[in-house]
Amino acid sequence: MTTESNEPFSTGPAQVTAGVVGLGLMGCSIATCLLMAGHPVVAVAPIPSDLETAEPRVREHLRKSFDEGLCPEQPDFYLKNLTVTDDYGLLQNARLVIECTLEDLSIKKQVYQKIEAAVSPQTVITSNTSAIPISVLQQQTARPERFLGLHWAEPSHTTRFLEIICGDASDQRLAEWLYELSHHWGKEPTLVRKDIRGFITNRLMYALYREAFYLVENGYASIDDVDRACRNNAGYWMTLVGIFRWMDLTGVPAYHAVMKDLFPTLNTSTEVPKLIDDLVKSGGKGVQNAHGFYDYTPEEAHLWRETFEEFSYEIRRLALKYPVDVVKKKVAARKESDTPTR
Repeated sequence: MTTESNEPFSTGPAQVTAGVVGLGLMGCSIATCLLMAGHPVVAVAPIPSDLETAEPRVREHLRKSFDEGLCPEQPDFYLKNLTVTDDYGLLQNARLVIECTLEDLSIKKQVYQKIEAAVSPQTVITSNTSAIPISVLQQQTARPERFLGLHWAEPSHTTRFLEIICGDASDQRLAEWLYELSHHWGKEPTLVRKDIRGFITNRLMYALYREAFYLVENGYASIDDVDRACRNNAGYWMTLVGIFRWMDLTGVPAYHAVMKDLFPTLNTSTEVPKLIDDLVKSGGKGVQNAHGFYDYTPEEAHLWRETFEEFSYEIRRLALKYPVDVVKKKVAARKESDTPTR
């Protein structure tokens, strides 16, 4: 594949060696997703300690995925296609490389230099960044036209979410190739054709986070109150529909009326909320170290991680019952059943 030729980008996963650079929590689940789709995967660990933990993490993801019916084979079937290494040179045959390192521009620039020194000029390079614009990142590379964003959600091997983001200099054909390829990964992808900081989901969610902090810090509700409201309102319908479809279903004029009075009262602060700032400065990382917005014993933190993993498989099963085109399929089925037979 080259960006200069007219070659169709139709190659399936088995013919596309994929590289994953950065093997923390998300890098391992991305590698798992790619292995289950049939890709040979070269997983590069910039942090030495990840060389020891990456393969066991991926193996456990694969074991659980087999038990839950997400993949038809036992872990060893997929692990034969996994190479875990600290040698960037092993990326030489990769057609796609996914960077998922720390959200630090200087670190990413160093990583891109190492990737580009190893891969061919035609290799597509992507970043899993959630904070840095793709147009900024691609300027740190020698060939910005082959650089795009691939924004995943954790756990990457169970979630249906994926954003494919074009930077200002990205080749749109490569974005469309990634869009088609990502369907093999079990995704319902979103193609973001125009770069914007935070992309789609983070801009939506961080507006929600900001208002949540405002309500708690100003005494309108407790942390638990806010979480309960989210679970029992948005959490009730968001697996089926998004924001605009929800307004269609529940009456557009009502939202129009509320917006006029409510929007002027919403928080628009550009500062990091004190509640999270104090927590991070005190070393809080959430269930990772049992120190978050809630109080956890080590056992409770471990059980929350386990529960989240169980939930990710269960909610996937529910979501698959209601795909994006569920109504179109129902309409087609009804038309077919109404067609008189001869």
